[in-house]
Amino acid sequence: MLTNIPGYPRIGSQRELKKACENYWAGKISLERLELTSRQLRKENWSGLQQAGIDLIPSNDFSWYDQVLDMCMTLGVIPSRFKALQQTFANPGCPELYFAMARGYQKNNFDITALEMTKWFDTNYHYLVPEFESAQQYTLHQPKCVEEFKEALSHGITTKPVLIGPVTFLLCGKIKGDDLTHAQLLEKLLPVYIELLRSLQQAGATWIQLDEPFLVTDLDPATRDLYQAAYTAISQALPALKVLLTTYFGTLEDNTTLALQLPVQAVHIDLVRAPEQLDTVLAALPADKMLSLGVVDGRNIWKNDYAASIALIEKAIGQIGEERVLLGTSCSLLHVPYNLEDETALDPGIKQWMAFAKQKVAEVIALKHIIAGDTSLLVDNEAVMNSRKTSSRIHRPEVKARLESITTADTQRHSIFPHRQKLQQSVLQLPLFPTTTIGSFPQTTEIRQLRADLKKGIITPETYNADIRHAITETIYRQESLGLDVLVHGEFERNDMVEYFGEQLDGFVFTQNGWVQSYGTRCVKPPVIFGDVQRPEPMTIAWSRFAQSLTNKPVKGMLTGPVTILQWSFVRNDQPRMQTAMQIALAIRDEVKDLEDAGITIIQVDEPALREGLPLRKAQRAAYLEQAVKAFRLAVSTVDDSTQIHTHMCYAEFNDIIEHIAAMDADVITIETSRSQMELLEAFAGFKYPNETGPGVYDIHSPRVPAVAEMEALLHKAAALLPLRNIWVNPDCGLKTRKWPETELALRNMVTAAKNVRQAVSN
Repeated sequence: MLTNIPGYPRIGSQRELKKACENYWAGKISLERLELTSRQLRKENWSGLQQAGIDLIPSNDFSWYDQVLDMCMTLGVIPSRFKALQQTFANPGCPELYFAMARGYQKNNFDITALEMTKWFDTNYHYLVPEFESAQQYTLHQPKCVEEFKEALSHGITTKPVLIGPVTFLLCGKIKGDDLTHAQLLEKLLPVYIELLRSLQQAGATWIQLDEPFLVTDLDPATRDLYQAAYTAISQALPALKVLLTTYFGTLEDNTTLALQLPVQAVHIDLVRAPEQLDTVLAALPADKMLSLGVVDGRNIWKNDYAASIALIEKAIGQIGEERVLLGTSCSLLHVPYNLEDETALDPGIKQWMAFAKQKVAEVIALKHIIAGDTSLLVDNEAVMNSRKTSSRIHRPEVKARLESITTADTQRHSIFPHRQKLQQSVLQLPLFPTTTIGSFPQTTEIRQLRADLKKGIITPETYNADIRHAITETIYRQESLGLDVLVHGEFERNDMVEYFGEQLDGFVFTQNGWVQSYGTRCVKPPVIFGDVQRPEPMTIAWSRFAQSLTNKPVKGMLTGPVTILQWSFVRNDQPRMQTAMQIALAIRDEVKDLEDAGITIIQVDEPALREGLPLRKAQRAAYLEQAVKAFRLAVSTVDDSTQIHTHMCYAEFNDIIEHIAAMDADVITIETSRSQMELLEAFAGFKYPNETGPGVYDIHSPRVPAVAEMEALLHKAAALLPLRNIWVNPDCGLKTRKWPETELALRNMVTAAKNVRQAVSN
């Protein structure tokens, strides 16, 4: 059996790529130094996989920022607003255009907005959205994948280049203009894809991985036709090329026949997310195709249950023969940390249940050895599985009992929104178009060092607390001087919006080096939920109470919602996920009540990940959304009508879940709309969303500072779509990744824009 890894982490085990990119942006290192770091990371990955014994080693899974952006650059899918910049940086190898598309560009008389960003299926990874315009001409602009294949060859390693498949690439993008169809775009893009694949074949590639995760979603007949057209054309043009069609994150279901009949040599399926599909796939698999079994979890950090995996593998071998079976991870290992061996402080009792990317590669090899007869590996694994099932550290009877006692009344506010809105307006006395921020302010080097020094014991808790109070005080005064209406304390005590809470909840453990990429150079260290969750004591009250004591303006209490804590953690897999979410909701509920009792009149419970948990199949969505909404409402419904509940969501399409967002019944929701030019707000307007909304008026993921007129224009768009009394003014997300000078200038412009529009609508 061949062993197959669909992709590997790329940021470096110590986040070397993140640091190199950010130093390059800051002008601290040269392009040559960035490229050197990149080559070193790629070589480490390839050599490690080769030494482990992997047969199909991925290349082109490395990226400076995002794999979808890489395909845009490769195929020349470059929006027209970048044309002048493209001419300025005519060398395809120059990264200025690439990073400008990712982050925006505001210098040398250019002011260009970045590509829109959204979630990669149901993961916490964000990708940059391709834009397809009528006048675009596609060419092989930058054959990065060919260069990296040759680079691996220079080290004596023949890799399997990984590309986003043509149909998935199209479906990930947005068509700009009414005169284009996906079929027309495919016709224009296919010749470039074929040219690229031919270049790889000529360079010596025998296997090519084409990722088509849209095959596990609901497809209409026209999209099915796109798959037939695309892969028929590739097969006819390159009959000797071995294509591994790769699906993940779900089941093929009604697309099984379509996927298996495409003219490719092998198909990869995700048997972690959807083990039930194996029987159907085996029954329909043509005799000339190989089947890659994704049996090791590429999305979570729990050790593989060898007995369960072996049962699936043996079933496949029994029906199609060992020579037609490939073994691999369920998807790219991009979504898990590098190496469990780096976790020297992790509780050994819990660590024994876990596996990171390096260990998951070893698990693939171990499964191959077990099939070959090495049963000792199976015995050891069974002992670990049993120790987890019987551990008394996982289960808390009092948590389970409280969850079982929840009633419908626990998930209902006392009064309907119109009544609450009048009461809140009377209490808060806010103007039209009230201004606020999403929560966090710049996490400076000094603030990060402060937290690090506390962890290392270099400073005392008293010194740390005094310095954090100073940062909060300064930030409250900055906000007052800027003229913001509703303030925040800045979240300087928080390393991450999920990790901070997990550190104070029972049932969580944390890693030292468990970094994964969220987008670009943004890396997160997800908590690990291993057992029942409860809150032993208040988590945010002291900081919120202190911030509110500094001002007469309302200061928001800032919490992360139960579904987001769930989605952005590595979650236990021994009970239904939403049962864990409800346990978290009870913990947040206790915190919400304590904030209200402390005099906090506005409490924000962020749920940016609510939509990303949406099942990829429509038939499963209603049940998930009902549970997710219930979890949010359980967390917030303990407060009085006069307490205003906010929530925040970002980088998601809302059209198909707007009724469920309304069912959350938050008094105010803030959303990302700047990169889409208020396009996302149309869903709220069309639905006649009844509660208040803060459409983000500038993009915090870009270093550019938008002008007052730009934000005014967006607010006028919002005013044309929503009732004036329901509109808030805010950035589209938190400001922790930005610098203070650009933050203050952008917020000053934002407040001015709000005042101007406030005056305009009053005249």
